[in-house]
Amino acid sequence: MSPVITSFRRAAPMSRSLAGTLFAAIVGGLLLAPPIKAANAGETHVALAANFTDAAKEIAESFAETTGHQAVLSFGSTGQLYNQIAQGAPFDVFLAADAERPARAIAEGYGVPGSAFTYAIGRIVLWSPDAAMVKGAETLRGGDFDKLAIANPETAPYGKAAIETLQALGVYEALRGKLVQGNNIAQTFQFVETRNAELGFVALSQLMGMQNGSRWLVPQDLYQPILQDAVLLSSAEGNEAAKAFVDFLKGPEARAIIEAYGYGTEASVN
Repeated sequence: MSPVITSFRRAAPMSRSLAGTLFAAIVGGLLLAPPIKAANAGETHVALAANFTDAAKEIAESFAETTGHQAVLSFGSTGQLYNQIAQGAPFDVFLAADAERPARAIAEGYGVPGSAFTYAIGRIVLWSPDAAMVKGAETLRGGDFDKLAIANPETAPYGKAAIETLQALGVYEALRGKLVQGNNIAQTFQFVETRNAELGFVALSQLMGMQNGSRWLVPQDLYQPILQDAVLLSSAEGNEAAKAFVDFLKGPEARAIIEAYGYGTEASVN
């Protein structure tokens, strides 16, 4: 068979002005084109304590921009989330509001050994939308209110810290009849914000940027440190997005966000 020969004529040389125009158009198109995500971008499902809601959303956005991976966030009380994990909920990473449950997750086979670490150190605040309500510990000793909101101390470490504070001040028995419990610290905040309770113990992170009302930052010697630990769950050992999220959470970019929301970190404390 004879070879197929295609004849062609050499194109006339392109003028410099036309070449410059085409080059500018190509560069402009590249600049306007949306960024190409990494081909290996993945997704991880993260269970988070409710107090960390706002900080976590900002961290997830930064994580996606930096790595191309997506973090799907689910919020709740630490105790409730742990129960879901124990029942097989499809989470990859667990960010608790205490150190106890991540350690327990490892001990019971739900967490990867050696993966737990403290990502934030929480603080509690006695807060009221009423600018004249909170005047420090004396507000609690006076008891001149009908309802004091706290998170459920059985499932929420911030609620446990609130009880410890009341006990340390010697007012728990006098006030226990006035306590109303939220399922988690987010619901507790809503109770106070909507004035279903005159005041309540909330997370400092929930008040960042807010100027209204009155508050008392509870001294940390009145309650056990709220060490918030994270753990990589066993079901996610092969999930690169989950591992990347844990690494990102340990890094300086996430740490800056965490501290901006009023939390301490091991780096800021040490």
